[in-house]
Amino acid sequence: MVDRLANSEANTRRISIVENCFGAAGQPLTIPGRVLIGEGVLTKLCRKKPKARQFFLFNDILVYGNIVIQKKKYNKQHIIPLENVTIDSIQDEGDLRNGWLIKTPTKSFAVYAATATEKSEWMNHINKCVSDLLSKSGKTPSNEHAAVWVPDSEAAVCMRCQKAKFTPVNRRHHCRKCGFVVCGPCSEKRFLLPSQSSKPVRICDFCYDLLSSGEMTACQSTRSDSYSHSPKSSLNDVSDDDDDEDSSD
Repeated sequence: MVDRLANSEANTRRISIVENCFGAAGQPLTIPGRVLIGEGVLTKLCRKKPKARQFFLFNDILVYGNIVIQKKKYNKQHIIPLENVTIDSIQDEGDLRNGWLIKTPTKSFAVYAATATEKSEWMNHINKCVSDLLSKSGKTPSNEHAAVWVPDSEAAVCMRCQKAKFTPVNRRHHCRKCGFVVCGPCSEKRFLLPSQSSKPVRICDFCYDLLSSGEMTACQSTRSDSYSHSPKSSLNDVSDDDDDEDSSD
């Protein structure tokens, strides 16, 4: 079906519409062989709170952006090559249901669909696209992925020292290796993680010690992919936005 649609006028027109919705700030999306598989609104778990994002699934990339005008205008376009994507289901908990993790070497995050059926369809289509790409390229699935960041609201105190309370002065930071919410003194060091940045990035002392000793995989977070999302809105606005390369997320 994908091969049949690849060069069809209908597919070209659909991709052109998506390009226009992102405007001049978005990257061109029309290339030979690319097919728009589907689209829809998913709730993305961002560092401060869950936010609605428009997602577009192509046969080779996943694209998402902020919704400015529903079905007409989006901004902050993100493009994720599907060859690098791994997805894992998340257990339902509280108000956040029908979710799964989208994991890549550069960035990993959780998304939630409106219904269990939508979740199943999204996961099935993504897995099929990834499988087809890897089959054609002969590559193996990526076994490296960036940590999923713990939302700000889940940490009233530093997740490493368990002592420092977050306040407007003592701000939240995220370790780029384990994804934990940590205080400044527990994350003063930097380490080069080539898959995430060309410059050394902030990591917690625990991960720094393990990375420095060569135990690269040991400091991956051992927390469950099933998050606790009990609201703690009184602390949500105390975050380290200038330390987040995508502070809106």
